Parts: sequence; C-alpha cells; structure tokens
Amino acid sequence: MSTERKKHFIEELKKILSERISSARESEVSAATLTEDVRSEARNREDAKAGLESGRMAIAHGQRREQAKQEADALLAFARKGLPAFNRKTPIAVGAMVDVQVEEVETGETQERSFFLLPVGAGADLEGPGGDGFLSVITPESPVGRALVGTRVGDSIETAFGGVEREWTVTFVS
Repeated sequence: MSTERKKHFIEELKKILSERISSARESEVSAATLTEDVRSEARNREDAKAGLESGRMAIAHGQRREQAKQEADALLAFARKGLPAFNRKTPIAVGAMVDVQVEEVETGETQERSFFLLPVGAGADLEGPGGDGFLSVITPESPVGRALVGTRVGDSIETAFGGVEREWTVTFVS
C-alpha cells in the first residue's frame, strides 16, 4: 500500500513539474516576443530600457524552465531506482513518507503534518489518491528535511523559524 501511495504522489509531483515547465516556456516565449517588439519600435532611451528588461525576463523564465526540467529529470531518476521502504526502526532518508506532530513550544499548540522527503519538489503540496489526505514535499536541503534525516519514529527535533520555536515528533514513517 505504501509503495502505491508513494507512486501516486510521485505522479502528482511529475504533473506539477510538467506544468511549471510549460508555464515557464510560455512566459519565456511571451517575454522574448515582447522584447523583439519593443526593440523594433524603440524610439528613445526608455524604450531601450524596456526592451532590455523584457529580455532579462525572457532569460529568467528560461532559467526557471531549465530548473524545472532538471528537477523532473532528478525525480524520474530517483523513481527508477525503486522506492525505499521504511518502518519504525528505519532511519528517515530520501523516499520516506513521514507523519509528525508539531508543537509550538511557546503556546503548546499542536498539529499533525505529513511530508514526503524527496530529492526535489520542495514546497509542493500533494493530494492523496481519491482525495485521501494531503502532504508536503520537503528535501534534505530544507531545514525540516535536514533535521528529520536520520531520525526514527518517536524521535523529536527542534526548529526555530521566524522566532517561533517548534518541537517535531516523528509519529509514523513508511
């Protein structure tokens, strides 16, 4: 069951990355077209500046597209290796789906969170099969991902973001 859920989430992330690639390409083409239009009609220094700015935007969209392509390639390479299985005693690593209980230290407020630790896709929120729950993708480079790597069910870590201290307790790993 866990492997099938992981495959589902990876397919969802592939769709998101594909959409990012398409969107960046459309924006890149649009900015490049605008650049050409502005340059061909430039009459003064301000027009030239506008053309230069839209040219920079085209380059930035191209870089965004390339980054999304690289992330998609890395995700495919990871998935081809096979999805690792985890249990209560297995240290968390890339490929783990992790449930945590997060407690805000100052207020004592708690919430449950679910993560999928992957090599790419940080920040993506994915919906489970048939609408069965949501989880967020984190990477080992993210603060929470870095702190979770190597922990096991029952372990706790502490983080501070924006001056708010939180304690994260691992409740489930698959």
